[in-house]
Amino acid sequence: MARPSSVEQMPPEILEKLQTLLRDPRVNQLEATAKINDVLASLGHETVSKSAVNRYAQKMAQVGKRLQESRDMAQMWIGKLGSAPQGEVGKLLNETIRTLAFETTMKMAEDEEEPVSPKVLAQLSLAVQRLEASATVNLKRDEEIRKQANEEAAEQVGQAAKELGLTEEGAKAIKNRILGIP
Repeated sequence: MARPSSVEQMPPEILEKLQTLLRDPRVNQLEATAKINDVLASLGHETVSKSAVNRYAQKMAQVGKRLQESRDMAQMWIGKLGSAPQGEVGKLLNETIRTLAFETTMKMAEDEEEPVSPKVLAQLSLAVQRLEASATVNLKRDEEIRKQANEEAAEQVGQAAKELGLTEEGAKAIKNRILGIP
């Protein structure tokens, strides 16, 4: 396993200052490195190299890009699913996590140098189990919502049928047809 970078080993408050400097478009990486090294030296810590800061900045840019892509994707789906997309977004998240679990499992299986630890397998198994339980709950909730919507629609159609002069039996037959009752 690769050791943490010198940047990631800095005290959290100094790392936060570096992150702020790297986000500032007026400060380039060389200036950020010099400022952070001044702080580190004044506190008696080891300084960091320009290349370590550059690698860290690239890594953070990549993470930021992926985060922005996921936000864009969520916005697209929310726009597509309407104003109350909770159930659909939940399904989308379940599928995304299921895909990530599969990809992680495949990468672990391909790594011949390091065997998969039982702890990691147990955690992955638990995550998949919870994911499947969540999918089952979502499915039951969707079925209940559909059933309730059908009942409400059947009731409204039955009322409308009566108002239009249909007999009680005729209105009931329409309601039963909507509800799938023979």
